[in-house]
Amino acid sequence: MSLLPHEQFLAFLSRAERPVILLPLVATTDDFATAFGLCALLTQLNKPTEIICAGGTTPTSLSFLSGVTPVHGDLQNIRSLTINVNVANAQLDEFSYVVVGENLRIHLTPKSGEWQSGDVAVATNSYKYDLIITIGAADLAALGPIGQKYADFIFNTPVINLDYNPSNDHFGALNVVDVSAVACGEVVFNLMSRLDESIITPDIATCFLTGMVAQSKSFKTPNVTPKTLKAVGSLMNLGARRDEIVAKLYRTRSVATLRLWGRALARLKVDAAHSLVWTLLTHQDFVNAGSDDTALDDIVEELLNTSPDAKVVAIFYEQPGDTIAVRLHAERPHDALSLGLPFKSSGTRAMARLTLNAIDLVAAEKTVITHLQKELSK
Repeated sequence: MSLLPHEQFLAFLSRAERPVILLPLVATTDDFATAFGLCALLTQLNKPTEIICAGGTTPTSLSFLSGVTPVHGDLQNIRSLTINVNVANAQLDEFSYVVVGENLRIHLTPKSGEWQSGDVAVATNSYKYDLIITIGAADLAALGPIGQKYADFIFNTPVINLDYNPSNDHFGALNVVDVSAVACGEVVFNLMSRLDESIITPDIATCFLTGMVAQSKSFKTPNVTPKTLKAVGSLMNLGARRDEIVAKLYRTRSVATLRLWGRALARLKVDAAHSLVWTLLTHQDFVNAGSDDTALDDIVEELLNTSPDAKVVAIFYEQPGDTIAVRLHAERPHDALSLGLPFKSSGTRAMARLTLNAIDLVAAEKTVITHLQKELSK
């Protein structure tokens, strides 16, 4: 008899000593909040866990969550090199090393006798992490540079794929993809509550509910079901602080975010025929506002509220090194990943990140908008 998803998850977890959570390059508030909740829960189970996201750091809007785990932009030191020396015939007396240019020289002095070349062996140890958990990644390409740079690590390590997106490729050894859920927070809560609801603390419950509130726009999206509302009730019974979540996500905006909103709205452009809106932000706009690209999710939300008929929203913004990034949001039946395919798109059907190199902001706008209008006319 086959195991149920939560039983399979427990089996993978019981064999792991050091899991790692990988988030998409274009991670949403839901992805981050869910990762924080799951990380806290795994740590509570004596499974120390790190969170990796190539796309950036924690959104400032989530600073109110308790015990937020640092997010790293890259996997570091996932493998170590071991030098084995047989000391049966020559016991070690002194050990020293020196770096000469790009070479590491290790000096071993025996108490007596001598070592031969056959006494020395070099081995590459197993990976630092023994379990990968992805949250909100439709496929491995959604992980961005992490998926490309560490392809061997991902291929040789068990992957648990957690998502609610129907376009998910089911690339994991275990795929928990609940398309009836509104957010990853709901998927992970339902999974963990089947294991043991008593281990979900009020802080962890608040993380999962934060993801659900953010992704469903405070439960206003059409995919909210009675099952979702039941999960909300369970989370609140476990101590999730719904009023605090709503206040922090929707009623409290930093001055820096409001300044950036002002610049974005001042340059707002609308193509009503294609239900398309877009805006441009320069590097100087971020400097003057005292903000960074973590505020872009809030700006997408504001642009949608400003233009309720919009189905596709694009935010063009400058990055260092003559690179223009585009945050592309699409509502059904449109697909942000497919729309942005010619521009190295990564992310999900709802939200993708496009990259254009060696081009200025105005030229990038013309290139991408012309392409979008052509695709939306089909």
